[in-house]
Amino acid sequence: MTLLDIAIYFLAGFIGSAINSVAGGGTFLTFPLLILNGMSALQANIMSTIALWPGSVASALAYKSERNIDKAQLRRFITISILGSIVGTTTLLLTPEQTFEGLVPWLLLFATLLFTFGRNLKLPESSTHHGAWLGFLLQFVIAVYGGYFGAGIGILMLAMLQLMGFTHIHQMNALKTILGSTINAVAFIMFLFSGKVIWAVAAVMIAGALAGGYFGAKFALRISPAKVRIIVCVIGFVMTAYFFAKEFSLM
Repeated sequence: MTLLDIAIYFLAGFIGSAINSVAGGGTFLTFPLLILNGMSALQANIMSTIALWPGSVASALAYKSERNIDKAQLRRFITISILGSIVGTTTLLLTPEQTFEGLVPWLLLFATLLFTFGRNLKLPESSTHHGAWLGFLLQFVIAVYGGYFGAGIGILMLAMLQLMGFTHIHQMNALKTILGSTINAVAFIMFLFSGKVIWAVAAVMIAGALAGGYFGAKFALRISPAKVRIIVCVIGFVMTAYFFAKEFSLM
């Protein structure tokens, strides 16, 4: 790699991880960048997960002060996330690459629309018990999706937390980073043995992601929830449009 390549991959890891810490969607940056640099969609997806996972761990540490959830409930969420990620990652490694590429824009569109309009779909107060079980079921589905395709899981988890009645965006981000780190940890371990990891590139992106994940989370805690939501929506719609244009050969 040239010095320019190193700088680009480092910045991609830094910015992608910072975006993840703010609202999710960092893979929307790293995934197309890796494709433009000659990787297949499958390999770019795997590399994005490998590169950004350490940053999500750094973000989870930075959000420590914002965690405010029942420990038993959190343990259930983590267990569900592990099981779902195993299913999703295994499915990805067995999926024909052409099929995967065709699904990418639709997966992104679904994630973006859900976050944008999901705040209007809160469960009624009388349905708290059923709402909790619905949340766990949705988290399993999200974990399967996350193991299969990393982009957008942060958006999906924020929407799921909204459906469960969470309202404070920084608390939601704290929970999102914990669960996202869990999902990607499983995928990270399984991808290590896929034979598709380019370690020189991964090392540079991981270094950037660690810095971006920590400092991005610190920055996110200083900006208003409304601005965080705007960032999520802009990232989601722009990158969804990009992948649809690419899918239909408009780019």
